[in-house]
Amino acid sequence: MQAPQPYAQAPAAPHAGPAPGAGYVSPLPASPTHLGHALASEWTKIRSVRSTIWTLGVMAVLVLGIGALVATAVSTNESIGATPPLFFGFFGMLLGILCVLPLGVLVVSSEYGTGMIRTTLTACPARGRVLAAKALVFFGLTFVVTTVVTGLVAIMDNALLGDLSRAEVTGAEWLKSTVGVSLYVSFLGLLALAVGSLIRHSAGAITIMIGVVLLPFVLSMFMLTDSLSDLRNFLLGYSIPNQITVMYGSKFPFVDGGPSGWEPLWIVMGIAALALGGAYAAMRQRDV
Repeated sequence: MQAPQPYAQAPAAPHAGPAPGAGYVSPLPASPTHLGHALASEWTKIRSVRSTIWTLGVMAVLVLGIGALVATAVSTNESIGATPPLFFGFFGMLLGILCVLPLGVLVVSSEYGTGMIRTTLTACPARGRVLAAKALVFFGLTFVVTTVVTGLVAIMDNALLGDLSRAEVTGAEWLKSTVGVSLYVSFLGLLALAVGSLIRHSAGAITIMIGVVLLPFVLSMFMLTDSLSDLRNFLLGYSIPNQITVMYGSKFPFVDGGPSGWEPLWIVMGIAALALGGAYAAMRQRDV
């Protein structure tokens, strides 16, 4: 009898896995992320929280309501002299700013308070993109709402007080009292957003911003000696209330010096840019 032959194994099939050095390839379709995705995420956040509705809603009510009350009260006079009729929108806007600043702070600090910033930075590790998306969404929303409100107040003031003023309202004054003021308020809100990112504490950042708006003006009221006159004039001239007055085409009568024309807007733009740069540098250095 012939001895049995050993069983011959078939040659092993070649390995069908990825080539050496190739990474994991997901079977699901994926596209690279970009700034548009971060903008969509931040827009969903800012329009789905109640703080946005409350702050911007109260701001609109204050600016429109106080603007209507002031214009109605002033319209009982026989004349307002050379005061521009659009100037009286200042009183409502000064209080409206105090509503925009908390919203700018909360856009960033609320995520640090709840811990959601970890989820945000895990989904989008590019921290500059996250900060840019927050700033763009907040600025766009604030600018649109403020422009609508200031435009309505300007139309109302001109209708009630235009015949009482010797000053002729030009197109440049209309632009500065509506679009210019809205840009100023929106950049001031961006400054609050940057402070909120640096401080990461809502109450502390809001307190700092209220101090920035009111403290120089209040301190100057107590500098009554002649030796402090230069410092007093500087604080009064560059205080936020006086800068808003300049944007409305006027100036406090007791202020000597300070910016004029569109200079307040350039000042707040530069300060907001520096603060946002500092906020970005801080975000890159921190773990969260």
